Amino acid sequence: MQPTLLRFAMPLTPTVSWLIRTDMNFPIYQIDTFTKRVFGGNPAAVVVLHEWLEDHTLQAIAAENNLAETAFVIPDPVCSTLRWFTPVVEVDLCGHATLATAHVLFQEYYRDYAHLRFETKGGSLAVIRKDDHLFLDFPSRPGTPVTIDGTLIEALGTTPAAAMLARDLMVVLESEAEVKAFVPDYAAIQRLDAFALIVTSCGEEVDFVSRFFAPRAGVPEDPVTGSAHCTLIPYWANRLSKSNLSALQLSNRGGELTCELRGDRVLIGGKVVQYMRGEISVGAAS
Repeated sequence: MQPTLLRFAMPLTPTVSWLIRTDMNFPIYQIDTFTKRVFGGNPAAVVVLHEWLEDHTLQAIAAENNLAETAFVIPDPVCSTLRWFTPVVEVDLCGHATLATAHVLFQEYYRDYAHLRFETKGGSLAVIRKDDHLFLDFPSRPGTPVTIDGTLIEALGTTPAAAMLARDLMVVLESEAEVKAFVPDYAAIQRLDAFALIVTSCGEEVDFVSRFFAPRAGVPEDPVTGSAHCTLIPYWANRLSKSNLSALQLSNRGGELTCELRGDRVLIGGKVVQYMRGEISVGAAS
């Protein structure tokens, strides 16, 4: 028996309508973000739903995907609902998976749109399409200076020039070479009183560089982290006295970002590449 198509209140393009069904099968995409090449940037899975599954099922799907983030979205032409899960926990803000989700919706649902809005646990977010770039419109999260004490120095294995705390602990090193050479102690990072650790410095060919570590969330080192730039951008914009910035994330896969500070908001831009599309079946999990 052929599965019954679910009727959406929005138009669906022929490329995805065969995937949206009333059983427990759902379309899934894997998108490489903040990169212009496959196998670069940060991969994220995007699962398109028509209604929310149980939280334990969403978490199980994310664990099965075993990527830094899996995004779950219920599309809506006015404001789509979006949630993000690492393999072990739900998070309140994720940049690269939002960029990946926007790419899927722009390509498969709303091809004539230039602007998408999402309702999330981190608030109302927007993604803007401009030429071959997508720009996240995210809240700025400037850090508050923290004391650089012996405990922090021991955890890092080095003495930073500055340390700032927002959701993440951001430490500033003296050079790009130091950021590249930084060797994380994941057990020590987990003991820090922060969601994750950002290590950053001025860049040699760009305005600033960074690396991001979130072992507490099941992500030892993230390839490219949009949400971290909510803290990085206001810091470097103030330090360099400029609102438009270029950035690199120095992971093995690497990431390229175009950044702008706009008052209490930040724009985080990059290119994306689709690696995979398919279908998942989770009937047995529920």
